[in-house]
Amino acid sequence: MASEGVTEPRGYRPLLPMVVSYIASGGSLVLGSAAQLVTFAILARWLGVHEFSVFVAITALANIAVHLCGLGAMECLVRRVARDRAMYPQMLGHNIILTTASGVALLLLGVVALPFFFTLSADPVKNFAAIALMLITNILLVRIIVLTEQIFIAHSDFASANKVVVGFAVARTVAAALACIAFSVSTVESWAVWQFVCHVLVALACMRAIRGLGKPHYSIVREELPQGLYFSIPFILRALRQNADLLVLSLVTTAEIVSSYSVARRILESSYLSVDALNRLIYPGSARATAAGLHHAFQRVRRVLAAATVISLAAAVTVFALAPVLLHLFGKDYVSLVGFARSLCWAVVPLAAWSVAAEALGASGYHAARATVMGLGSIAGAGLAAWASWYAPPAGTFVSFYVIEVAMVIATWSVFLHFVRRDREQAALTFEAGGA
Repeated sequence: MASEGVTEPRGYRPLLPMVVSYIASGGSLVLGSAAQLVTFAILARWLGVHEFSVFVAITALANIAVHLCGLGAMECLVRRVARDRAMYPQMLGHNIILTTASGVALLLLGVVALPFFFTLSADPVKNFAAIALMLITNILLVRIIVLTEQIFIAHSDFASANKVVVGFAVARTVAAALACIAFSVSTVESWAVWQFVCHVLVALACMRAIRGLGKPHYSIVREELPQGLYFSIPFILRALRQNADLLVLSLVTTAEIVSSYSVARRILESSYLSVDALNRLIYPGSARATAAGLHHAFQRVRRVLAAATVISLAAAVTVFALAPVLLHLFGKDYVSLVGFARSLCWAVVPLAAWSVAAEALGASGYHAARATVMGLGSIAGAGLAAWASWYAPPAGTFVSFYVIEVAMVIATWSVFLHFVRRDREQAALTFEAGGA
């Protein structure tokens, strides 16, 4: 037991370098988020209400699919490479195989099903082509770009990871500005081409950036298949939960409420990036610190929780104060946007609290437990959000959002503390057996 006090600090670097790294990481995500918000605003203005709603719907479906693409292999790469750099070629090959296979399957499923629900062009061939381009862009190409960021994180090269985040976001903003403002693009069909070209160029730049890290060794790391699925399934279910309220609201309220709520949700996700910057910086060190048991990182996780709480409160206050600016950015047609953003901004605090525990479980390899609590939470949350949005829209939607996030705090931290106690007890038994 005495070893607990000396093992855990190995996951820490000196405070000043850590702060500098967080500022760089957080700054890159904030810049990236700001660029995404500008992109969103440009598209909302130029595409118009109908076209923009179609774009949001297809993008939402792609956001669900992208979590399934790769079957969770990216997290396995970060965790395994952070512990042993020699695993990089094998984990890269593992990622390429799973991303290609699952991505092609998702693409085929999408191009067969989505034309029955979405019409981007009166010409069936053009409609099929536009939907295919959007799916390739938002599933396969996005996955390649995000994989590049995660590869750099696995190597603790946060500067390069930050460049990927900012570069990708800026590239999309430039593409939206050129397409909509300079060339008067006003349909999703036309924007799909611009978006595809933008993502291809960024993906090619990303592949070039990682060439020096080593060539892939093409093989499946079989023991990581269930771990990857455990990791990805909660995100898929969470994405489904996040769209349940939007679906019901679209049935029972006006287009303006649906649009304003979707923008407010995007702003909430952007404000969470300040916490995500902390989690992505901490994750490789946590993977190393928990290699001999989750209890070794207990104090580390407590400190991360304190930092995440402060950061999320600051983000919430910032969104609340700056909410009136959104009308100038998105336009006066979004009359509910300011109130919605201010009502939803505080949800980032419980979201940050439970994400810390979830990230710690993931870094320690407890993906089955993590998937269980997040999956059940998402399933229950989807039902609650749908019912509340139907019963009392839109107030019920906001109430359900906070109920779900607070429940997730209780559930994830209960599971985390359970495994800390279990690992500590197992370490004590091992120590006693060794002494005997």
